[in-house]
Amino acid sequence: MKLQKSTRYALYAAMEMAGAPSGTTLTVSEVAEKYSLPANALAKVFQQLVRSGIAFGTRGAGGGYRLTRTASEITVLDVMSAFEPPRHKGGCLLEEQSRNCHLSPMCRLRRLFDEVDNSSRNTLASITLGTLIKR
Repeated sequence: MKLQKSTRYALYAAMEMAGAPSGTTLTVSEVAEKYSLPANALAKVFQQLVRSGIAFGTRGAGGGYRLTRTASEITVLDVMSAFEPPRHKGGCLLEEQSRNCHLSPMCRLRRLFDEVDNSSRNTLASITLGTLIKR
C-alpha cells in the first residue's frame, strides 16, 4: 500500500492533535517544524481535515487546530479516508487502471488481494488515534 504525501501529513497532524493537552490547539507551523514538512502543503491538509469533520480550526491570534472528537473516537482509517480515494467497486489491485476485469469472478489473485485489502482496512479501522499515540 502506497500512501499519498497528504495522507502521511494528515496522520502526523492527527497524531499531534491527539497528543495535545485537552482544549489546546496546534498551529500548522508547529507540526511542520516538528516533522520538517512544507507549511503550505500542511495547511491544505489541515483544511481537508476540517472539511472532513476530523479537525476544527480557529483563526486569529491564539488560533490553531484541534480534533472534533476525542482521540479514542477517531480511527486511523477515518484520517486516511479523507485523503485516499476509495477503491473502485469491482476494481482490481492488479490492474494499472482500477476497472472491471472480465476474469474477476474466477480470479484467485483477485480474491487474495481483496482479502488482504479488507484485512488491512479492518486493522486500520480498529486502531484509534488514542491507541496510536500510546504506542
